[in-house]
Amino acid sequence: MTEQRKTAHRPINDKSLSRESWKIFQIMAEFIEGFERLSQIKPSVSIFGSARTAPGHPYYQMGEEVARALSDAGFSIISGGGPGLMEAVNKGALAGKSPSVGLNIILPHEQITNDYQDISINFRHFFSRKVMFVKYASAYVMLPGGFGTLDEMAEILTLLQTKKIRRIPVILLHAPFWTGLLDWFRNTLVPEGMIDAADLDLIQVLDKPHEVVDAIFSHYEYHGMEPEAEDRGILL
Repeated sequence: MTEQRKTAHRPINDKSLSRESWKIFQIMAEFIEGFERLSQIKPSVSIFGSARTAPGHPYYQMGEEVARALSDAGFSIISGGGPGLMEAVNKGALAGKSPSVGLNIILPHEQITNDYQDISINFRHFFSRKVMFVKYASAYVMLPGGFGTLDEMAEILTLLQTKKIRRIPVILLHAPFWTGLLDWFRNTLVPEGMIDAADLDLIQVLDKPHEVVDAIFSHYEYHGMEPEAEDRGILL
């Protein structure tokens, strides 16, 4: 018998199994709290960006401005709840007319929760937090950011590409930051057959906060804020 087969037949540690089973209830609790506390915030916009951008940076000001404009236009604003551009977004939203929401993640090196949130929810699991970003969002706005921002962008584009959610605007703000990545999409991913050229139509690139508001309203003038029958089936 190989070592692999021996390992497969080792007795299960009851304490370990019990601990793993209890995680299910922890995950369920995160979903329940998220659904209960966020069900009334629609319409909302999820905004992402770097945790490393300090106040005073032009990107920080841009985050405040776009969140304030969207908040005053009637959209609740959802961020990751941490520092940097997440803080800028919540700060701008709090100064506006609509709720400022932070979906905070508990990390080994603890993420610092910013002070600009009307609704603050803590998550231990990234995947339950990701569901909340998507479930109530009428649009996604990506400010300049790193791996976390790119992860969220790839997540929403995959869901849209595979028609797992209804079509919503995905807006990349500040074209100079995103041009190189989009060129790689266009010049490498499309020719290699990794994505279709039409998939690039899922993305809009804008430069001004007021353009974001206009683009979102333009989308819903055509599609309507309430899901159509086909979209309701997708959401269900």
